[in-house]
Formats: sequence, C-alpha cells, structure tokens
Amino acid sequence: MENFSNAERAEVLTQALPYIKRYNGEIVVVKYGGNAMINDDLKRQVMEDIVLLWLIGVKVVLVHGGGPEISETMSKLGKKAEFVDGLRVTDKETVDIVQMVLAGKVNKTLVNLLEMKGGKAMGISGMDGRLIEAKVKNKKLGFVGEITNVNIKPVIDLLEKGYIPVISTLGCDENGNTYNINGDTAAAFVAGGLKAKRLIMMTDIAGVLRDKDDSSTLIPHITINEAEELKKEGIISGGMIPKVDCCIEALQKGVKNVVIMDGRVPHSILMEILTDEGAGTMVMGDTDND
Repeated sequence: MENFSNAERAEVLTQALPYIKRYNGEIVVVKYGGNAMINDDLKRQVMEDIVLLWLIGVKVVLVHGGGPEISETMSKLGKKAEFVDGLRVTDKETVDIVQMVLAGKVNKTLVNLLEMKGGKAMGISGMDGRLIEAKVKNKKLGFVGEITNVNIKPVIDLLEKGYIPVISTLGCDENGNTYNINGDTAAAFVAGGLKAKRLIMMTDIAGVLRDKDDSSTLIPHITINEAEELKKEGIISGGMIPKVDCCIEALQKGVKNVVIMDGRVPHSILMEILTDEGAGTMVMGDTDND
C-alpha cells in the first residue's frame, strides 16, 4: 500500500470492517503447500496474512505439507522418490525422512516465520497428543496412513491459549508406527473436528475451472451436488477429484464452507477472507450459504 494515500488506506480498512467482524473469534483452517511453500517471497506473504488475521481476532490453524522438501532430502540421502496414484511410496526409511522433514525442518521454519512477523505460534505434528490416528491405507504404499480418528483437544488448547497451531501431517497408531498423511485429507479432518467456519485449500491453480487450461473459466461457487455433476461431466478430473472430495469430506464433518484457491497469488488469503470478491472456488453444502 506504499502508493496509497492515507485516505485511500483508511478506505481499504473501512471496507474490510464487515469481514473483520464476521470472522472475529471464528476458526479458519489453512492447508498450505505447493509453490506458495517453495517461493520464499510468497511464503513470507502467506505468514504475514496469517499473522494479520490472528491479530484481528481470527483463530487461524495452519496445516502444512512439504512434499518437495521431502523429495529433496531423499535425493540428498541417495533415495529415489516413488509415487503410486499421486501418493508417495513410504517404506520405513522414507517415513523416518518424512518425520524429520515435516515435524522438524518445515514445521519449525514456519513457526519461526510466524513469530518473526509478530505472531504467537506453536508447532505440533499429528503424532503429538495422538492428534491424528491412522492405519495402513494400502500395503503397497507402506507407511501411508488412512485417518481413523482425530483427537482435536491439543489444537483447541493451543487456540484457547492464543497460539496459531502449526500442524505437520503425520499420523500414528497404537503400536507406535508413524504414517505419512495426505495434507488435504488431514486438513479436512482437522477442520471438521474444529467445526471451522472456513477451510482454505491453497493449491497451484486458480480453483475449479470449466476449462483446465483457461483460468478465466473459474467457477466461483459450487455445491456438493454440483461438484458431483461436474465430476460426471469430466470438468472436475484428475488431481482435482481427490481435492474436491476432501472439501466435501470437510463439509460433511461440519465445516461451514471450503475454498480451493491459487496460493501463488500474493495475499490471496486476505482477498478471500476480507473482500466480497474472494478468491478461488468456494465449495458449499447444498443448503448452506456463507
């Protein structure tokens, strides 16, 4: 806003007031990953957005992945990454690397950035407090987990103490095994457990597009029934299918609405929460409105 006059800055803040009132005290879960996580400038902007929302009274929960960092670390250790149907094959050695990267390097880097921007953050993994319990999803994938239960109390405790919880997507079982959990799925379960007002899924595309090669064909709103029809028509296809399915899962678990949006757009979170136009595609229940 350096090119804005003081009056213009004041006008922007005034226009944001209804949205600040709407979200004050509400829970918003942000699923963070993709290119927005790789680009350092975008990463700083995302953290600034989250801290700003936190400062105006929004209870923000950050759920993050870290696929590129995991693959990079595996490569440095001489281990080749393998994928089946978009899921990382995770043997015992790989799950140890996943735990080291997600719960260690990535999680603590994000916590540190949030603190540097003026926030109050606490990093945990899905293993802490048995937040995410899981079982083997498919034996051929190894330690890739299917969520069986979410114990949301550790997150609620952090929110009540004024922290921004930063959650890495690991799970565990009663035998002490560690599981690599899909980030979108983890975010849907966490948001559902919190009955969040909104789940924001940051991706590398603008949202649900009628033409996947044309960002101007963005569909701004869809209901669950409309999403199922778009799948049948082939408009929602490929990697967008599991992402939309996670949105529907979150809605069915009690989330008010879910937004799929392009995390590569600077300050897209603020545009979504604090403006009428929003960003990306909002997925809603068939009878709900924001």
